[in-house]
Order: sequence, then structure tokens, then C-alpha cells
Amino acid sequence: MTDQVEDHQLRRSLTARHLNMIAIGGAIGTGLFVASGSSISTAGPGGALVAYGAIGLMVFLLMQSLGEMSTYLPVAGSFEAYGTRFVSPSFGFATGWNYWFNWAITVAAELVAAAIVMKYWLPDVPSWLWSAIFLTLLFLLNAASVKAFGESEFWFASIKVLTVIIFLGVGVAMITGILAGPSPGFHSWTVGSAPFVGGGAGILAIFMVAGFSFQGTELVAVASGEAEEPERTIPWAIRAVFYRILLFYVGAIVVIGFLLPYTDGRLLGGDVKQVAVSPFTLVFERAGVLGAATLINAVILTSILSAGNSGMFASTRLLFGLARGGMAPAALGRVTRRGVPLAALLATTAVGALCFLTSLIGDGSAYVWLVNASGLAGFITWMGIAWSHYRFRKAYVAQGHDLDALPFRARWFPLGPLVALVMCAVVIGGQNYQALLGRSDVTGLVASYLGLPIFLLLWAGHKLVTRAPAVRLEEADLRRS
Repeated sequence: MTDQVEDHQLRRSLTARHLNMIAIGGAIGTGLFVASGSSISTAGPGGALVAYGAIGLMVFLLMQSLGEMSTYLPVAGSFEAYGTRFVSPSFGFATGWNYWFNWAITVAAELVAAAIVMKYWLPDVPSWLWSAIFLTLLFLLNAASVKAFGESEFWFASIKVLTVIIFLGVGVAMITGILAGPSPGFHSWTVGSAPFVGGGAGILAIFMVAGFSFQGTELVAVASGEAEEPERTIPWAIRAVFYRILLFYVGAIVVIGFLLPYTDGRLLGGDVKQVAVSPFTLVFERAGVLGAATLINAVILTSILSAGNSGMFASTRLLFGLARGGMAPAALGRVTRRGVPLAALLATTAVGALCFLTSLIGDGSAYVWLVNASGLAGFITWMGIAWSHYRFRKAYVAQGHDLDALPFRARWFPLGPLVALVMCAVVIGGQNYQALLGRSDVTGLVASYLGLPIFLLLWAGHKLVTRAPAVRLEEADLRRS
């Protein structure tokens, strides 16, 4: 008898602590540890605070929508299932493949980033070797069992959370003058054009960066299909995750804004190659922490592996869900005795490896285009969540169900999903508004918005082939089994 049997099911082995850390681990990464400094340099401490606060509000609304749907219908291929059931089969098809693409490419991007980080310690070792080692590690963690994935992600995320908590504690001590000399007061908030640099344009310029930083919180829904007691654990994770992530991001922006003026040229380093000028490194060095750069480099490596681990899990479950829904080859919907969709995992691993190889061929421009398309795919997914939730609630009421019977009820409906939908559209449109206004070349315009036509082509292509109609509210599939 083979290890892969079609009637095996995913196992509900993820506890509340796993779900909590999976979402935190997906959202706390290089966007916080490195790019936060570049955000302050671009928009000033006040501008960065407004941008991250606004995106935080958008994510709160999205998490409310996600909490209501994923608690009512906890399935592995969640985004495809919600789109298919409540909007249309074509919308679900496009949403599912879009999200799979998003995370499959993210896995490749994290492999490149991990190799760059390792060069900090071992510059003479070929990058491809580190990427191969880390890809193997991520595959093994996901192939063992869902509990092995949950535990690894719990500890990966715990390291990041502990680092941020220590950073906030050290930062507050420095701001109040308890540590590392006298208090800097509000000097950094009043120097030059601070606290708002570049006005509204400066804030808009970092909206996309802030949005990318929060991406990953939606992983709670992907994991819901393997969560223990989803009606209890998912609402808890939804509530806890948002406030903790917002505290970490807003708290870090405030600390950095007080301790490092936006005019500090070292804040311009906005990628993993610039670990020595990560705002976390700069603050720890000022506090007298020995080996601060090495410490933060290790944390960034942990963050990258965490993001890659989550990406492997998410893309595998989406591919599995697509197969079970008849939107991908049926073989990808098989599960091992340990509850692992191994065929979907192998396919995702192969795609991640192929995308990584594009970074080694020629000048790597094909890879850059893939990463750009993937980044936009996350925001398209968020728009899909908001619209699916709006349709879900309308269908739920239209079919005569009692709202009090919902295991988790989203706040501020219908305003919540509609506001989130509009905010996502603004971020997508504004990510390269210079190109839209004709201030950039055509290549820049296409690279920035490549993900959008890909999504629309998937949607239209499925519609043309299947002629599947939109879902009527009175006929939407609200079955929970």
C-alpha cells in the first residue's frame, strides 16, 4: 500500500498558539527589521506612523472579514473556496491561483534573501548552495506533518517576537534617558521637515511598503483547515494577532522615530544587503549591545526562513484546495497518511526552485518581474477577501440565517469590507503613480502592475472556457461540511 492515498484527509493538529505565531511569523519580517528605516527616511516619523496606522486599520477590517468566513467555513483552500462559493467559480479560480503564485514566488525570493544573509558570515560560499540547503530544510519541515510545520513556525516566530519586545524595551529606556545617555526628547520629530516629509506624496510612497509588511496575517485562514476546534481557536488568533502586530509595527516606528532622525543617511538601506544599517542594529549599537549587527543578521535569517516556511505551507494548501475543487490536476489533491498533501508540496517546491534559478540566469530581470507580480498578488488577494466576505454576509442573510448563530461576527459590516476594498485599490493604484502619470518608462509601469493583468486573464480565461455564471445570493453554497 502506498503512502499517498486519496481518501486521507488533512489533520487538525494546529493549536491556538500555532495559529497565532503562524500569522505573526508571516507578517513580521524584513519589512520591519530593515525597510522600516527606509520608510522613516522617505516620509518622516510622522508620515511613516500615519501610513502604517492606515494600513493597520485596513488589515484590521480584513482580519474581521477573514475571521467571520474562516470560522464559519474552515477549509485549506480557503480563498479559492470563498471566491467560488460566494462570488463565482471563475473568481474563485483566479483568486486561488493568484494566491498560490504569490507564495510560490515568495519562497523563491526568500531563498535568494537567505543566501544574501549567509554571505555576511561566509562570503566565499556559493549562493546557490545556501538556497539549496534552505529549500531542502523547508521541504522537510512541511513534508513531516502539519504539526512539525506548526512547531517550527512557532519557534521561528518566537525569536522574532522576542527580538521586537526587547527592542521596544531598550528603545523606551533610551527615549526616557534611563539607558545610553540623556533622553533625545522630540529632536528627531522636529528636525528638518519632520515629522511629515514630502506631505501626502511621502505617505503614499510608503503605503505599498507598509502593506507588504503586513502581508501574511491572512495565513490564519489558510491554516484554518488544519486547526483544532476552529470555532474557538480562529477567533482567538484573529483578535490577538492583529493587536500584537500593530503594536510591534507602530511601536517600532515610534522608537526609531525618536532615536534616529530621518536625515540619518544610514536609514536609506532598505534590503537585506544592508543589515549593518538596519534601524534595529543602529539602536542596539547605540545602546551598547555587543555584536548588534551579527545579532540582527541572525534574526533576519530566522525571519526569512519563517516567511519561506509559511510560503511553502500556504502555497501547498492552496494548490491542494484547487485540486480538490477540480481547478488543478486531481493528483495534487492526494494526502499522505500523516495528513500532508505531498504531491502539491513537491509541485510547489519545484516551482520555487525554478523561479529561484531565474535569478541566476542572465541579469536576473525575469526574476525581478516575477517578484513584482507576486507582490501585487497579495493585495489582489486582500481585495478578494473583502469582496467574498461582503457577498458571504449578504448570502447568509438572504437565505434566512440568524446572524447571532455566526461563530465569529465581523464588526462594522457592510462598511468594513467596503472600506478595506477601496483602500486596497488605492494602494494598488498608488504603488507606482509616477508611471501612471507618465513620469516613468513603460517597462517600469508594466513591472509594477504585472500581477493585475495576470489575475484578470485567469478570471476571464476560466469564464470563457467554463461559461460559469456568477453566484446568486439565494443559491450560494453555505454548507459547512
